[in-house]
Amino acid sequence: MTKKAKANDFSITSGNGVMSGKAKAIRWLISIILIIYTCFTIFVIGATLLNSLKTKSDLVTNFVGLPKSVTLANFATILLEDDFLLYFRNSLILTVCGTVGCILLSAMAAYGIARYEFKGKSFLSSYFLIGMMVPIQVSVLPLFLILRQLGLLNHLLGLVLVYISQISISCLIFQKFFRTIPKALEESARLDGCHDLKIFFRIVLPICKPVIFTMSLITAIGYWNDFYMPMVLLGNKNVRTLTLAIYQYIGQFTKYMSESMAAVIVTLIPIVIIYFLFSSQIVEGLTGGAVKG
Repeated sequence: MTKKAKANDFSITSGNGVMSGKAKAIRWLISIILIIYTCFTIFVIGATLLNSLKTKSDLVTNFVGLPKSVTLANFATILLEDDFLLYFRNSLILTVCGTVGCILLSAMAAYGIARYEFKGKSFLSSYFLIGMMVPIQVSVLPLFLILRQLGLLNHLLGLVLVYISQISISCLIFQKFFRTIPKALEESARLDGCHDLKIFFRIVLPICKPVIFTMSLITAIGYWNDFYMPMVLLGNKNVRTLTLAIYQYIGQFTKYMSESMAAVIVTLIPIVIIYFLFSSQIVEGLTGGAVKG
């Protein structure tokens, strides 16, 4: 066997799927990093859960260990006395309405760009790309002034409209996916008498379910955990979100240590449930889009 053949055997995966030495080393390194990160995350979430079940005196003297006596008083305090159910409702309204509006608007815009030819099409595509490059902090002052002029400042509707307008990333992803759909499907539907809206909602969207599902979950998690925009645009107590309520406790952490831990757990519960129920769909959507793209 020549030296060239030996080098090829080491650097290239063969037809039977054997990985090269370099690929194995990279795979092991990435696996170790992910295992360490996962262990750290589990430890932090577990410690937070245990601390939320402790009394304040127990938490001060025993921050890392198991609780001496389990109590649900911290959860009762934040849910019944501190209006956390109201904050939970506000976060849920913002997340659901913002996600549905954002995905629907971005899908329709992406379909128009991907399927139709019109003047300014390239500029519109570049405009969405620029929207990904500009940080949201730059546009806070104009958004604040616009919402104040419209009378939507300190209203959930105002922030919902802001969330719906954040379509840059999802629009670009939908564009790439729509270009992989054969035009013959739409042309045959037009021959059967379907108009454009019916083709979009009856044929195109069902095909895009994996991407829609993935983008919806990613967008919803981002809106649920958002702190900056609610802090700027929602000042009244009756429209606070869960993240703002947690910040209220963190600001006086030494006084509300147990309540802070319980508040964090209440906020994490929906995210954890979504992850365990739909993690396979997220991976399927991402890998499906990668293969088709």
